[in-house]
Amino acid sequence: MSEPQLVPVVLSGGSGTRLWPVSREKHPKQLQPLLGGESLLQNTLRRLEGLPLGTPIIVSNQEYRFITAEQLRQLGLADWTLLLEPVGRNTAPALTAAALYAARHGADPVLLATPADHHVRNAEAFRDAVRRGLPEAERGAVVTFGIVPDRPETGYGYIEARADTDRSAVRVLAAFAEKPDLATAQAYLAGGHHLWNSGIFMLRASVWLKAIGHFAPEILSACRKAVNGAHHDGDFVRLDAAAFAASPADSIDYAVMENLPAAVELGISSRVIPLDVGWSDVGAWDALWQVIDRDADDNAVKGDVWLEDSHGNLVIAEHGLVACIGCEDMVVVETADAVLIAPKSRTQEVKRIVGRLKAAGRSEVDLHRKVHRPWGWYDGIDSGERFHVKRIVVRPGATLSLQMHHHRAEHWVVVRGTAKVTRGDEIILLGENESTYIPLGVKHRLENPGQIPLEIIEVQSGSYLGEDDIVRFEDNYGRKQ
Repeated sequence: MSEPQLVPVVLSGGSGTRLWPVSREKHPKQLQPLLGGESLLQNTLRRLEGLPLGTPIIVSNQEYRFITAEQLRQLGLADWTLLLEPVGRNTAPALTAAALYAARHGADPVLLATPADHHVRNAEAFRDAVRRGLPEAERGAVVTFGIVPDRPETGYGYIEARADTDRSAVRVLAAFAEKPDLATAQAYLAGGHHLWNSGIFMLRASVWLKAIGHFAPEILSACRKAVNGAHHDGDFVRLDAAAFAASPADSIDYAVMENLPAAVELGISSRVIPLDVGWSDVGAWDALWQVIDRDADDNAVKGDVWLEDSHGNLVIAEHGLVACIGCEDMVVVETADAVLIAPKSRTQEVKRIVGRLKAAGRSEVDLHRKVHRPWGWYDGIDSGERFHVKRIVVRPGATLSLQMHHHRAEHWVVVRGTAKVTRGDEIILLGENESTYIPLGVKHRLENPGQIPLEIIEVQSGSYLGEDDIVRFEDNYGRKQ
């Protein structure tokens, strides 16, 4: 008998506001290399290598589609499905849409549902736990993964698990518990029956659809319409926007899991696999400090950082030099356009700053100065009244849209590579140190026909320099604006 295949369902739609200013709404934490050279999303898929996997389904917000697709290509996966949510509706509708899509041709695979933004230090131990739970999921059980606690944590929900003498590696799920106060968390730790809820689940597609149909039929109905109305768009599968938007927003835990142990009429058994794998949800800067490598003074640093008489800090320098003197238990995060400084004990409050910035209409909530596009990226180097300067990098073979601007002209200077420029009826080839001028109102396009990245400096000038001053006539990536 062949080993059953697992279909990973990677939930990658969150915005991660507590990790601002590195995490932004349009470039969130799961797409950031917080713990090495690859992003948390890439790390999530890497740790599944070696399992009997089917085609992974990544559920993502449509705002992240191009950078997510690029990161999947970088992994060299043979195949993948990128399922796009038109709006965020939390994890229950996301998993429901993925289960319906996985079962659309009558299949009933085992799904391994996992957030895209968690860290696991011991990937092999994680894979072993998945293998232990797979036979249970094959038989129709819901398998959850509970983290063995090492402290009385009040920031996580808990799972109460009871030993099953017939299955020493698998426990019976007795109940879910909300985030406790400190005294309750201490009692949980002392009792030995409670584990942290990791938010990772394994179950057949049909089992999830049966459960969500029982507890939240309105979610199932909306998602079924969204999947039935979905259409392929290049690398993407776009859910029907109106149908998905009509779904109530709810989490996997609240919609189903917390209700499941008591719902004996469903006939769905619930099992728990304990995980002791160096897990973190990387939910805030203090959580990142706990899992990142630290020096003899308990400082965790990334980038160009100099410390003097400082202890227990997390210091990240993305753009320039950061120096700290006499700092204790602080978080300092520097990016090209924003700096965060906070006591490590108050990093959960970052979302309050983000809320205020969003209410004020600040762009630093949404995007970094460096903005990723399907053809490459640009970095807004400088700006002032009636001018804006960008560094633009175009991948080999990539092409920007044929476009026009109503309010600005552009000057392009090639720094590296070869540029093929369409300017009105002209087609121009430019090499390094050569330049061209795009007058206001003239159709134009930039292409990289070469084998190395094309790098140019763009100087915009005009009465209005917003990114929405663009009229696209042709676009390889299906964008309208």
